[in-house]
Amino acid sequence: MTAMVDADERAARTYPRSLPLADGRTVTLRRMNSVDADRVLAFARSLPPDDLLFLRTDITDAAVVAQWVANLESGRTLTVLAETGGAVIGYSSVHKNEVSWQRHLGEMRIQVAPSARAQGLGRVLAAEMFAIARDEGLGKIVVQMTEEQRAARALVERLGFRVEALLQDFVIDRDGRTHDVVLMSYDVSGLTQHVD
Repeated sequence: MTAMVDADERAARTYPRSLPLADGRTVTLRRMNSVDADRVLAFARSLPPDDLLFLRTDITDAAVVAQWVANLESGRTLTVLAETGGAVIGYSSVHKNEVSWQRHLGEMRIQVAPSARAQGLGRVLAAEMFAIARDEGLGKIVVQMTEEQRAARALVERLGFRVEALLQDFVIDRDGRTHDVVLMSYDVSGLTQHVD
């Protein structure tokens, strides 16, 4: 796979914008804003429990989504929504780090509805975040996931992310079981280079 960001691709990132999925459906990408809170909640509440298990925040909680919106408005978080038929079917976000010595980092989070998986939407949403991170001057994007999240790890590895650390027993699930977390990163300055 090639990850390249040039002037033409940046110019193409206007919103809203429609793109075809592999199954023939059209998806519209646009920046999330405050009026999207209820639609994002509906999307989150439609996800299977396993998809919500290891999210950093409980996006099925209206207060959490309200904080998300506040972070959008302050510029701490940048989110692109994917919609079809007026419904949210996925999103990608970059969360900027406010710690001064990590201000060059952004944490990427992606979620895609089960009905839209294996259609290329995850790759499209990741590409949006790569380009936005670069435009925002971020130097590195990080992702965190449990070792059990093999499909997510395979996706980000194909995008060029590399393992930085394995954090043993780092998260605990609702049943009290601990899980190891894999921390992976991607050097945004490498976006102009080819990634295999």
